[in-house]
Amino acid sequence: MNQYELALVINGRLTDEDRDNALETVKGIIERFGGNITDIEDWGKKRLAYEIQKMHEGFYYFIHFDAEATAPVEIESRVRILEPVLRYLIVKVEE
Repeated sequence: MNQYELALVINGRLTDEDRDNALETVKGIIERFGGNITDIEDWGKKRLAYEIQKMHEGFYYFIHFDAEATAPVEIESRVRILEPVLRYLIVKVEE
């Protein structure tokens, strides 16, 4: 298994409940494709470097997980269409 990190920016205008639901959805997607979540870093609400969809702030999360090499492609294709997700990036963590 490889180690990956998913950087996730969620809409800054969401309520706490909606934000938690979006995060749970992403976690469910990772687990559905064989990912094992090892750590979640919540960086909170931060100002975006540039405006995205007329928003200036977003909630930043960094999700560390172990998965097979085919999982990131499947995860990205599902996360891409989630409405509350503004930006995402999956990178392989080198040991």
